[in-house]
Amino acid sequence: MTVAELQALVFKLQSQLNQLELTNKGANKALEFRLEAVLQANLDTFWLLICAILVFLMQAGFMCLESGLSRAKSSINVALKNVTDFGISVATFWAFGFALMYGTSVSGLFGSKFFFFTTKVAGYQSFFVFQAMFVATAATIVSGAVAERLKFFSYVIITFVTSGIIYPIVGHWVWSLNFSNPDVKTGWLGKLGFIDFAGSSVVHSVGGWVALAVLLIIGNRTGRFQDGRKRTFQGSNTPLAALGALILWFGWFGFNGGANGAMDLRIPLILINTFLAASAGLILSSVMGIYVMKKPEPMFMITGPIAGLVSITASCAYVDPTEAIIIGAIGGIVSGSGILLLEKIKVDDVVSAVPVHLFAGTWATIAVAIFGDFEAMGIERPMIDQLYIQLIGIVSVGAFCFISAFTIFFIINLLFRLRVNKIEEDMGLNISEHNASTATHDLLKVLNKQQETEDFSLRAPQDPFTEAGVIASQYNNIMDKLEQSEHQKNIWKNRVSKEIKLAIDVQKRLMPRRTINNFPIEGINIPAREISGDFYDFYTHNDQIYFTLCDVSGKGVNAGMVMARAITLFKIYSKNKFKPNEIHYEMNNDLRQTNPKGVYVTSIVGSYNSQTDIVELSNAGHLPALFKNGKGFNEYESSSLPLGIKKADNSNEYKLESFKLDNGRLYCFTDGFSECRNDKGEEIGISGVKDLINNYQNASLKKELSKIIKDVEGKSMKGKNFEQNNDENILEDDLTIIGLGK
Repeated sequence: MTVAELQALVFKLQSQLNQLELTNKGANKALEFRLEAVLQANLDTFWLLICAILVFLMQAGFMCLESGLSRAKSSINVALKNVTDFGISVATFWAFGFALMYGTSVSGLFGSKFFFFTTKVAGYQSFFVFQAMFVATAATIVSGAVAERLKFFSYVIITFVTSGIIYPIVGHWVWSLNFSNPDVKTGWLGKLGFIDFAGSSVVHSVGGWVALAVLLIIGNRTGRFQDGRKRTFQGSNTPLAALGALILWFGWFGFNGGANGAMDLRIPLILINTFLAASAGLILSSVMGIYVMKKPEPMFMITGPIAGLVSITASCAYVDPTEAIIIGAIGGIVSGSGILLLEKIKVDDVVSAVPVHLFAGTWATIAVAIFGDFEAMGIERPMIDQLYIQLIGIVSVGAFCFISAFTIFFIINLLFRLRVNKIEEDMGLNISEHNASTATHDLLKVLNKQQETEDFSLRAPQDPFTEAGVIASQYNNIMDKLEQSEHQKNIWKNRVSKEIKLAIDVQKRLMPRRTINNFPIEGINIPAREISGDFYDFYTHNDQIYFTLCDVSGKGVNAGMVMARAITLFKIYSKNKFKPNEIHYEMNNDLRQTNPKGVYVTSIVGSYNSQTDIVELSNAGHLPALFKNGKGFNEYESSSLPLGIKKADNSNEYKLESFKLDNGRLYCFTDGFSECRNDKGEEIGISGVKDLINNYQNASLKKELSKIIKDVEGKSMKGKNFEQNNDENILEDDLTIIGLGK
């Protein structure tokens, strides 16, 4: 081989070697690119799954928030609904919801593929997991709004319809895409250019619209708005509700971060915008609560950050942090204003889900066009055009969700009542729906039974590890002392009862018990209580009868004792045939010395002589005696003070009236008659008593007085409030009347 040939061979080998080196470098670089792509895909999958777990954690946040803001008697029901709706919504979404949302599009309205979704591609599997967390969030928004009045199975139906039909169809309109080219949208709103990065409209507004429709169908909690006033129902556990808000705040990093679909350089911006908007929403909502309620109102403080989070969800990848703060702050104000608006129009949203998710979600969708970076969104159109598209999306999503939800659930409500009945609502859904008792309920159960039976031996269950148990322990101690006190009280009560019975018997014996056959005179006494403060009495001589009618101030035993003294005095001086005015004089001076302080007696004393037909009459501070002769009445009024007030110098201080009875009738009565009320609630007065006499005039004086008494008793029964006065006595005052005449 020549040198030239050798050089040529070396050159050839060198060329082949250089070519081989270039080939190896290209292969290595291609391998590096492939490895980088695999690593990025794995990182994206890992990030999406981590975000899905964070979104799942939001379910716990919703449970804490809603059960904490609900009353204790229904908090268990609300918690169980949050657990149940997750399982139902995910299973429904897997069966056909995902297909309706991401399947092959039918005219941009709904999907038609991926029913009973299954795949072996890890990327698609993680995508499904993340989307399943979203549908659970949309479904659970309804739970808190309609808490405390919805049947458990009614909510199951609502969750099924929302997660299986309403949410997937709206999701298809906005997010449906071509999986081979994700930048190509297949839903009609997506094609139009509607932007909703992480679901302010698709998730939150959908849940809010469905909640509003159901609220209008089932109505408010009993007593929430009554007689033009609002009644505030205290939640069972405000700290638990605040914890729920913080858990939601934490989970929202996955909600917004996962919507990016990949772990890239946009993630830090998305996360910082998320927590800044929440902070701004908290601050502005809290300030609004202080301004309106004059104090840091828990509802405004708890819902404020959530409203800020909802507000930034649609644009978190397209705005800078300063704009995120503005969006979140306005969201807090929108939510707070929504809370006030719902109260004004009397819509009872327990957790303010409609203001937070619907109102703030609507604002979030508008904010995309106002604050969004169009270059980052890949949009080449004026802001006004994008705003118009966003408004189309808001109106179309709202109309579809509200009309479809209201129509479906209204029809279901006609066939199967969605709401529990009033008794079940008053009892609480923990008991009526789940038979889940609480320490507080057990305590109240014992208290109610004790109230019904008046059995002081009943004791409340004592659990030293619960607040209700501690209260029960103290209550039982009080009941022990009360039972001992009640025993002593019953001893005294029995003793006093025996003494009162004795006093009643004595008083009955003091009243006239015999018929006065020789004289045309009758009397009736009806006590308002056991012992009457009114009395009448007769004392007869051969041809003359003395009569008296008195009214002791006050009632009860005290008045009865004064009455007994006055009757005794009347009998003494009638026996000695004193004139009526002289009897008053003697009675007054005696009672002045013996009466308890402040006690006095109004009195009429008279006499009738059957031979001369003369009536003599004296009135000491009493109502006028009425003498009816023919059609008219003569009134014999008092000319002196009642007995027992002031010492009298002589009998002339008491005027003595004298007249013939002829065929007339004389009536003496106590103020129980004149002060009884007519149908208008007005006292009938002396003129009313005259009407009674005219209405019931009878040949028999006894029958006439009986009818007058019954009429007055009837008026007292109508005028008395039996709900407040359940005692057997129906009279407000004693009734006593005397009639003299043929």
